[in-house]
Amino acid sequence: MPAVVSETLLRIAVPTPLHRSFDYLPPRGTDCSRLQPGQRVRVPFGRRTAIGLLLGVTGESGVARDKLKRAIAVIDSHPVIETDVMAMVQWASAYYHCPIGEAMAAALPVLLRRGESPNAADITAWRLTAAGRGVDPASLARAKRQAATMIQLQRHPAGLAREAIDAPASVLHALADKGWIESFSRNAEDPAGPVATEGEAPHTLNPAQQQAIEAMQASPGGFQPWLLEGVTGSGKTEVYLRLIETVLARQQQVLVLVPEIGLTPQLVARFRRRFPVPLALLHSGLGERERLAAWQQARSGAAPVVIGTRSAIFTPLARPGLLVVDEEHDASLKQQDGFRYSARDLAIWRARHLDIPVVLGSATPSLESLYNVAHGRYRHCTLPERTGGARLPAFKVLDIRNQPLEQGLSYPLLDAIRRHLDANGQVLLFLNRRGFAPTLMCYDCDWVAECRRCDARMTWHRADGHLHCHHCGSQRPVDSTCPQCGGQELHPVGQGTERVEQALAERFADIERIRIDRDTTRRKGELDALLGRARNGGRQLLLGTQMLAKGHHFPNVTLVAILDADHGLFSTDFRASERMAQLIVQVAGRAGRHERPGEVIIQTAHPDHPLLQLLITRGYPAFAEAALAERQAAGLPPSTRIALLRAEAVDAQRPIDFLEDARQRISDSGISGVETWGPVPATMERRAGRYRAQLLLQAEQHGRLQQLLGQLVRELEGLKAARRVRWSVDVDPADTY
Repeated sequence: MPAVVSETLLRIAVPTPLHRSFDYLPPRGTDCSRLQPGQRVRVPFGRRTAIGLLLGVTGESGVARDKLKRAIAVIDSHPVIETDVMAMVQWASAYYHCPIGEAMAAALPVLLRRGESPNAADITAWRLTAAGRGVDPASLARAKRQAATMIQLQRHPAGLAREAIDAPASVLHALADKGWIESFSRNAEDPAGPVATEGEAPHTLNPAQQQAIEAMQASPGGFQPWLLEGVTGSGKTEVYLRLIETVLARQQQVLVLVPEIGLTPQLVARFRRRFPVPLALLHSGLGERERLAAWQQARSGAAPVVIGTRSAIFTPLARPGLLVVDEEHDASLKQQDGFRYSARDLAIWRARHLDIPVVLGSATPSLESLYNVAHGRYRHCTLPERTGGARLPAFKVLDIRNQPLEQGLSYPLLDAIRRHLDANGQVLLFLNRRGFAPTLMCYDCDWVAECRRCDARMTWHRADGHLHCHHCGSQRPVDSTCPQCGGQELHPVGQGTERVEQALAERFADIERIRIDRDTTRRKGELDALLGRARNGGRQLLLGTQMLAKGHHFPNVTLVAILDADHGLFSTDFRASERMAQLIVQVAGRAGRHERPGEVIIQTAHPDHPLLQLLITRGYPAFAEAALAERQAAGLPPSTRIALLRAEAVDAQRPIDFLEDARQRISDSGISGVETWGPVPATMERRAGRYRAQLLLQAEQHGRLQQLLGQLVRELEGLKAARRVRWSVDVDPADTY
């Protein structure tokens, strides 16, 4: 029985890996009747102080009063987390079995976790002076960083926050000394970007778009999930914009989620052209001060439109009216560590809680969403044709078995590239491997350069002369001789984007090349600049990874080439074929989006694979139907539910022993209807110097799985073995690696 405490106590969520909240005595002199859930409280925690969130007040505790510590101070006079966000985080903490303190912390901007004020404050910004507006940046050819800064500020006449400018302080002060730029203070709730004085005219709707909009607007008010499935280039964004117009006319706010920062600039530019209202932007490319400012704009209602990546689902909204999840199928919407939530699924929960509609859009919907449509949980609208008379591209499969390749490029593909370039078309080549070569090998003894911390091969990046591990981030200089036999014959094997770019430079020396991957877009603003060049260019070769392939509109691309389509055909993960199909369709969708017809060439060593053939001959809907039937027959999600219990340690046996103990506890739990598979080592057992293993839990009834996990987590947390491993629960995992 809990100890009864006469004095009011504070129940606090403290950022800690422990699956529990903590009770504290209130700070002396605190009027507890004025306290509300969602206020931040500074508390002693062990030998340090921490900032937690008030979950509520109580008169009882499981800890005796003389053992309770007194909170230091209540930081806020009002909650910093709104009621609906608070409820969502508490639900998500229980659903994903994440410690409540970690979940609550994840819902706050970093500066608020550190105790800064949630109220709008003045921030330092920079803008051009009258003299600076007359300067041509081209005249600064010898000062490239100054020129880039001038161009950036020219694009933002209202000025930019200091953290938004990709330049060191020395560059800013040098330009200020010339009298070309000046600093000023701006309120954080003022719009961070330009606001159009008059909105861009809407595009003309085709019949399918009109039907989709009418169906959604005719639906009774309140919660309703919609799946908007439209082929690439079918105008899904225009449907979003028309729905948002209606919401803004009601003086309400809209939250739009996108999976990756790479999709953000083009979408933001279109929204700004269309809506003469402030827009708040939240993504990982912003500085912490910028993120807090955008959070404040959304919270106060100053920004009617909020666009952000995954974590933006926790953004407070003063007048919520609509949630939109673009590219809802994308695995980037699932957090892969810590608080392992799905932003798409939380958007559904939040829309239900707020009693507002939510729209999920995709050209390649996830099998989970299609399953929900089939079972009547979501309503379905389709856009089967491209807008403006553009046609879907024609597919061609190139069998590269027994064919000579030039750095991964077959000769029929090279001929097709030249043909499209000669016709003044752009060519996009997709390869989801960056670096020069994925393997460095000794021809004398077959030694292969491997990561010393992972069960993975090192990738050779020729530009910096180093071997990189793309899994743990470690790197080292390229070996000059073989460490095993001392041989001199070290050669790159396989192709990455860097190596293919070199081959294209040799073959098409007269053509501009634009490579977009993580290596070429490390600095702030580089991705936006490269995408701008790609959209405005003529005869160009575009080469890149997924950053280039999804969601972008390149009107001049007439040929898309997928250099290696085989990775997803044979994988230990049951979702691999779905991911492969989605990626092929998304990449192919960059071709023929304007008046000129498009062509897609897929290089493969398995041209007769049934799933690949089904995809290119009958399209994604037929593929998805077959994949759903296959999953159903195999008892795999979405017809069942799964969770992964993961563990890792510096010793290979400890994770296995820990998970074996967990498996035994599951057997002894008395909860039926949950199967276990494993424990087994992870597909890549050693990563970043730690050995990993996993135990898969599967159930037809989700309630049984949740009941078991709730009981299991509490038991595992108290085990001594749990202190010798890192362990986590991943509910509805995006992959089973």
